Amino acid sequence: MLGSWEWIIILVIVLLLFGVGRISQVMAELGRGVRAFREGLQGDDDTSGSAAAGTRTDDAKPDAEK
Repeated sequence: MLGSWEWIIILVIVLLLFGVGRISQVMAELGRGVRAFREGLQGDDDTSGSAAAGTRTDDAKPDAEK
C-alpha cells in the first residue's frame, strides 16, 4: 500500500511530465466520455422499456395485418 509521501511524489512526477494544462484536458475528455456513456445507457433503457411495456413500433405489426 502506498503512503501519502509516495502519492505526493507520484503526483509531482506526473505534473512535471505532462503539465497542468494537458492533465486538465485529459480529465475534461474523460468526463465527457463518462457523461456520453451514461446518456447512452439511459437511452437504451428508454427504448427497451417501451418495447418491454408492450408498446408497438411501426415495423411490429400484428399477424392479421401481414
